[in-house]
Amino acid sequence: MRIGEKPGGHGAHGSSATAQADRIKGEGLPARLLRRVLAYIALTKPRVIELLLVATIPTMLLADRGHIDIRLILATLFGGWMGAASANTLNCVVDADIDKVMKRTAKRPLARDAVPTSHALVFGVLLGAASFAWLWWQANLLSGVLVVVTILFYVFVYTLGLKRRTSQNVVWGGAAGCMPALVGWSAVTGSIGWPAIALFGVIFFWTPPHTWALAMRYKEDYRAAGVPMLPVVATEQKVTKQIVIYTWLTVLTTLALAPATGVIYTAVALVAGAWFLLMAHQLYAGVRRGESVKPLRLFLQSNNYLAVVFCGLAVDSVLGWDTVGSFFS
Repeated sequence: MRIGEKPGGHGAHGSSATAQADRIKGEGLPARLLRRVLAYIALTKPRVIELLLVATIPTMLLADRGHIDIRLILATLFGGWMGAASANTLNCVVDADIDKVMKRTAKRPLARDAVPTSHALVFGVLLGAASFAWLWWQANLLSGVLVVVTILFYVFVYTLGLKRRTSQNVVWGGAAGCMPALVGWSAVTGSIGWPAIALFGVIFFWTPPHTWALAMRYKEDYRAAGVPMLPVVATEQKVTKQIVIYTWLTVLTTLALAPATGVIYTAVALVAGAWFLLMAHQLYAGVRRGESVKPLRLFLQSNNYLAVVFCGLAVDSVLGWDTVGSFFS
């Protein structure tokens, strides 16, 4: 699960592209071509790619603190978009069978045979190759390699290796969603610095509570598809306790980045972190009291939390004021 996927909306069932395709009537050539184009767009899960924007731009601004290289940012976003689109498309190919079973994903293109599977496979591979070539050309070889590693990890390690075998699937598989931070940093510096690793950690620890909150609502979908998400195999109390633990790890990791940033980011991370922790603890407390809880609230607000933290980082990096670490040096 990534930023932008909203339960009950088109982001949850496929994408806004799928909804637009459903509204196109007629069997003439223009209508059929437009439906096919929108189906290919839906394969890429465009709303999920919002994570790319949230993570990559602030990371690049931090790596080049006090400066803005618009050309490089746009070029990296485009290359990263193709890489994410490749991974999402290949994920749809592998998961077509369970997407047909789950109500939340039943409208995805391959689940309803809107695109031939073989065509989707070729489309995904070509997007991945184009992403590598573009980033190597526009940024550097390391950025291109990192995108390829991300695609391979998401498809082979997460989708094929972990997703249907362990309740810890989103913990380790979520590493693929953290890679935009490394790609953005490497595009600017040609290396991977510790701030990029810290940002990787923020998204890594944020992913489980974000995803488990959604899975608590759709656990019957996952159970029917044979996907052992934690809410499917564990009690709500155990799940919400894990959510609290990972929320604490998320907030602490955002604060670990403070020495490389200024007071604006640090203040935003503190306030947003306290808010995120309060929501997680409220969910856990409600479950312990046996109340009817609304985990989707945490799911939706976790999107806002990450967006606020990274927006704070972007503003802080553009202003380029003295870092917190410099006060102690």
